[in-house]
Amino acid sequence: MSRAEMDALGWDSCDIILVTGDAYIDHPSFGMALIGRLLEAQGFRVGIVCQPDWNSATDFKKLGKPNLFFGVTAGNMDSMVNRYTADRKIRSDDAYTPNGEPNKRPDRSVTVYAQRCREAFPGSIVIAGSIEASLRRIAHYDYWSDKVRRSVLPDSKADMLFFGNAERAIVEFAHRVAKGEKVSDIRDLRGTAFMVSPGWLPSDDWEAMDSTSVDTPGPLVRHTDPYAMDTGSSAQTTAPATAPGEHAVRIVSREERLAGRRERRAHTVIRLPSYEQVKDDPVLYAHASRTFHLESNPGNARALVQAHGERDVWLNPPPIPLTTEELDAVYELPYARRPHPSYGEAKIPAWEMIRFSVNIMRGCFGGCTFCSITEHEGRIIQSRSEDSVIREIEEMRDKTPGFTGVVSDLGGPTANMFHLTCKDPKIESACRRLSCVYPDICENMNTDHSKLISLYRKARELKGVKKVLIGSGLRYDLAVRSPEYIKELVTHHVGGYLKIAPEHTEERPLSKMMKPGIGSYDRFKQLFDRFSREAGKEQYLIPYFIAAHPGTEDEDMLNLALWLKKNNFRLDQVQTFIPTPMAMATTMYHSERNPLRKVTRSSEQVGTVRNGRQRKLHKAFLRYHDPVNWPLLREALKEMGRADLIGNGKKQLIPAWQPAGVPGKTFGTSEHASKVQKPGSAPRTVQRAARPSGQAPARPGKPALPQRGRPSGRKP
Repeated sequence: MSRAEMDALGWDSCDIILVTGDAYIDHPSFGMALIGRLLEAQGFRVGIVCQPDWNSATDFKKLGKPNLFFGVTAGNMDSMVNRYTADRKIRSDDAYTPNGEPNKRPDRSVTVYAQRCREAFPGSIVIAGSIEASLRRIAHYDYWSDKVRRSVLPDSKADMLFFGNAERAIVEFAHRVAKGEKVSDIRDLRGTAFMVSPGWLPSDDWEAMDSTSVDTPGPLVRHTDPYAMDTGSSAQTTAPATAPGEHAVRIVSREERLAGRRERRAHTVIRLPSYEQVKDDPVLYAHASRTFHLESNPGNARALVQAHGERDVWLNPPPIPLTTEELDAVYELPYARRPHPSYGEAKIPAWEMIRFSVNIMRGCFGGCTFCSITEHEGRIIQSRSEDSVIREIEEMRDKTPGFTGVVSDLGGPTANMFHLTCKDPKIESACRRLSCVYPDICENMNTDHSKLISLYRKARELKGVKKVLIGSGLRYDLAVRSPEYIKELVTHHVGGYLKIAPEHTEERPLSKMMKPGIGSYDRFKQLFDRFSREAGKEQYLIPYFIAAHPGTEDEDMLNLALWLKKNNFRLDQVQTFIPTPMAMATTMYHSERNPLRKVTRSSEQVGTVRNGRQRKLHKAFLRYHDPVNWPLLREALKEMGRADLIGNGKKQLIPAWQPAGVPGKTFGTSEHASKVQKPGSAPRTVQRAARPSGQAPARPGKPALPQRGRPSGRKP
């Protein structure tokens, strides 16, 4: 990180310099550390410039010019999600900065950092990667500017963009550049994007598919009509001799047909509507989004190309997932497992959250439309071996300062997808479903949790380990397929509270989220309560819900609020939907079309919650118990014709009176006014017991930090 450290190592220069918006924590949960250690293991000298002052190029010069290239990343989160709330207000802290200090990174950090690298050392190779670059690799709706923006590639002027988990691509790229190969000649790496001239194709055997219109998708190159009679001389010379009036017929096997189809797909690029088209046409934007998501399976995805002015953005197919052995090797590199010593005693909130946790897998096949995991890490689960995870726990026990014997999490994007894969690799490679668990769990999906159960048992038997907790979000519709897993989890690995995310109770928004119905939650809760009682433990579920998601109407939020009150839930941590780049729900928000089905000019429209008052109202329904929200809720209930829910009865949602000293007007007549609480007293409904057995109490304090492994779409 400094010239002094280079001198201590005897380096006169760095081969590769990584620039990041995060503080440097040498732990595999942080992208710059993982890529840095991986490149170091390949023999490269790696420097890291963290949270540089972007107002000039000075900080970008401190390690000198890299021999090979700059690698630019915004950090573990999209910089706009990191810096702004769902209401587009600047956040007061930054979890990835020493002492949580805010404003240590610019808006759209990848673009700014790449430009400063160019300014510092003109002519240097600059590549972009990580979550921000990955989710902005094509034209995308940007919530913070409320418009469709170009791909980050032409804006940043980066030579190449690496999307998804890029270990394979970055290692090969580094070696090829080190051998003297020009960046402009490196065009065959999966998981990369670059700018090309209009009409460019890798070779003559490639063909383009036109998907620039919602009405006429199809091949640009017309295929030969198989029923046409060919009278050309060439056909006569190659065809076998036949009797007059007869035709030579050869039966083509299924394997030959599939092989031919795979070969054609591997040499096909789909042309998406251009940036100029999608920025002005929401329907075309929705069509482009659907096409993009259908080409996300590494087993069958085709290349994509999208025009941006006089040049094209070319996207190669997604990267091939790492094998278990490869993932083990990446996570067992010699990480220091702590922040860089230059930060001294400063506390870095994101580090404090994950310092005693272990990442056991990648990816998510849930396909939730509001979440960005799938767009970045893919649907295919990449799992580590049990032995590798155990070794990391032992290393954490021995090397991480402050370890008291409690492992805070064994998880990742989802707690219980460890080694869950499709039963047939051929089916997996051919599948084009957007989710493996919606509307129902696919019959080809293996839901056996036995490997995860075995891992839990071995982890808690380790010497020096007192308890192993599960902190990552649980996919409860999968868990109910394995009651043995739920029993193991509830008996040994819940520290009083367990996070799950029903997100909603009503079918209308759930269908736009691609989440299971509340019935799955009810089945899980029954098992959770049963096994908690059998273990003699008082434990609670902490459910997460989203307000203002596309497809949600006021009536849906009212019904959710009534469900919460009926079940005595008083939520402290709630989240309003944030349209993050490239997510399917963001497409719904911007286009008001449903990309989960074929998009046409007359296809299903999706209602969206856009104005500030309605977004606040939906959030207020989630916190119906907060007196601050009562005036807004009373007003809304009257407008909805549900004034019957205003009052003090058990079946009514909010009282008719307003506590003294709480902002908001007293609603109604003098009779209601007489019921205003006296100063110093508390509203009757607030004093009532907040939870029965099996329910979560309200938890004071600030919202939790973003979960490790969950990209931008899930931050509260």
